[in-house]
Amino acid sequence: MSLQENVQGSKSKMAKFLREVKGEFKKVSWPNKKELQAYTGVVFITVAVMVAVIWAMDAVLSRAITWVIRY
Repeated sequence: MSLQENVQGSKSKMAKFLREVKGEFKKVSWPNKKELQAYTGVVFITVAVMVAVIWAMDAVLSRAITWVIRY
């Protein structure tokens, strides 16, 4: 197989891939504005809770390690 044939084959595979991607995007059920706002709120709340949990664990473990090192 020559280089030119290989390049042509790659281009046709890429074109097929992009057509299939476009077809799949048409199948996606996109959220409306109200749903998107609700999902965004859930994400922000979840991130805030996880930050608080990790911060608390860090504070407790930091004090525990400091206590172990002192004694």
